[in-house]
Amino acid sequence: MNLARGENYKLWVFAALAIGLFASVADHGSVGVALPTIAEHFNTDLPTSQWVVIGYALTISAFLLPMGRLADIVGRKKIYLLGTVILITMGIAAGFAPNIGALIGAKLAQGIGSAMTQGTSMAMLIASFPNQERGKALGLQMSVVGTGNVAGPAVGGFLVGQLGWEWVFFATSIMATAGFFSAYFLIDSRQADKGSAIGQKFDWPGAALSTATLLTFLQALTWASVLGFDNPAIILSFALFAGLLAAFILWELRTPNPMMDVRLFKRRLFSLGVAANYIGFVGMTSVRFLMPFYLQAVLGLTPSQVGLTVVPGAVCMIIMGPLSGRLSDRFGWRWFTIGGLLTAVCGLFTLATLRPDSHFAVAVAGMILQSAGMGTFYAPNNSSILSAVEPNKYGVISGFLNLVRNAGNLSGIAIATVMVTTTMAVLGHEPTLASVSSGGGESLLAAFTSGLRVTYLGMAAIVLAGVAASTFRGRPIQFPEVVEETSQPARQGAD
Repeated sequence: MNLARGENYKLWVFAALAIGLFASVADHGSVGVALPTIAEHFNTDLPTSQWVVIGYALTISAFLLPMGRLADIVGRKKIYLLGTVILITMGIAAGFAPNIGALIGAKLAQGIGSAMTQGTSMAMLIASFPNQERGKALGLQMSVVGTGNVAGPAVGGFLVGQLGWEWVFFATSIMATAGFFSAYFLIDSRQADKGSAIGQKFDWPGAALSTATLLTFLQALTWASVLGFDNPAIILSFALFAGLLAAFILWELRTPNPMMDVRLFKRRLFSLGVAANYIGFVGMTSVRFLMPFYLQAVLGLTPSQVGLTVVPGAVCMIIMGPLSGRLSDRFGWRWFTIGGLLTAVCGLFTLATLRPDSHFAVAVAGMILQSAGMGTFYAPNNSSILSAVEPNKYGVISGFLNLVRNAGNLSGIAIATVMVTTTMAVLGHEPTLASVSSGGGESLLAAFTSGLRVTYLGMAAIVLAGVAASTFRGRPIQFPEVVEETSQPARQGAD
C-alpha cells in the first residue's frame, strides 16, 4: 500500500527522516554517558575513550560539505540510504569492538555515514514542503533534535545499566534500520531530487581542500581549549587553516563546477544569516558546557539532578522550534530571528548573575530563556538562509549549515574554557576546569563563578552581534519554485 502520495506526502517524508535524525542525535548523548564504562571495560583512560565521541564529531564535520554536494549530483535519496547502511553496519561493529582502537575506528567510519545522512536529510525535507512552509519543515526538524538531545542521555544511561555499553551502539543500529526502511519505502526519489544538480561533475579537488581545511580548523579548536591559544602548535594549526582556506576559496572561484559556490557570501541575506547561526551556537554551547560544572561543583547537585535541570530548557526548544517556524512562514523571519537571539541574550544575562550561593532556580530560568531563544531563532534563520540559495544547491548548503552548527559548538567550548580559566588564573588559581571537577575549596569555586560571570557577559556581547547581523540582512530572494508531481506513487528503492 502506497502511503506517500498527495497532500500527506510531506508528512510521511518528515516521519521517515525523523527516525534517522532522532537516532543520530540520541546516539551522541547516549555514547557520552557510556564513556566511563567503556574506559573501564577496555582498561584505558577517559581522555583516550573520549575520542570515540571527538573522532566521530570531527569526521562528520569534515565530510558534510562533500557528501551534501555529492547528494545534489548523484541523488539525495541514494546518498541518504547508503549513509544509513554505513551507520547501521559500523554501529554493529562498534558494539563488537575487541579493543578501544577498533571502537574508535568504527566510530570514525560511522561518522562518514552520519555526514551522508545529515548532508541530505534537510535538503530532502525542504524539497518535500512548498516554499511557503519551509519554516514549518525546519521547525519540525528542530523538535526532533530537541527530543533526541533530551532522550539520548536517559536512554544511554538505561542501556548501560541494564544491558551493557555495547547496546548503546546496537540501539542506534536498530533505530537506523527502521529509518532506512521508512526512507526506502516512503521517499520518492524524484521529489527528493527536486531542483537538484543531477549529472554535474563532482569537484574532487574542492572536496579534498574542504576536508583538509575543516579538519585543521576543528582540530585546532579542540586542542586549543586544552593547550591554550598561545601554544605554538595551535598557532601553527590556525596558520595552516588560513592557508588551506585561501586555497579552497581560490579553487572554488575558478572551477566551473564548484563543490560550494563561495559567491553566495556576496548575498547579504546568506552571509549574515550564516554569521548569526554560528554566533547563536557559540553562545548556546557555552551554557551547555559550563553549567554542569557550576551545578555540581558549586551548588552540590547530583548528576541526575543536573540532568533534570536541563529538561525544561530542552522542552522549550522542542515547543518553540515548530511554533516559530510556522509563524515565520506567515509573518516573515526577521522578528523571530531578532527576538529569539534577544531572548537568548536575556538568558545569558540571567546566568551572569549567578553567585556561589545562588538558588538553582536562577540557573534553570537562565537556561530556559537561552534555550527558548535559540528554539525561536533556529528554524526562521535557516529558512531565510535557504531562501537565498538556488534549489540545486540545497544538499551542500544543508551540509554546510550542519557544519556551521558543529563549528559553533566547538568554538563555544574553546572560547568559554579560555575565558573561565583566564579569570581563574587572574584570581590566583590554577587555570583548569579539572580542579573545579575535583572539588576545590571555597576560594577556587568563587573564582570559577567569577569566570562564569565574565564568560556569560562576554557571550551576551557576542550574541548581540548576531542580533545586529539579523537586523541588517536585507530582503528575501525569490527563486521560482520547482514543481513536481507528488500525487504519483513513491518510487521505492535507492534509484
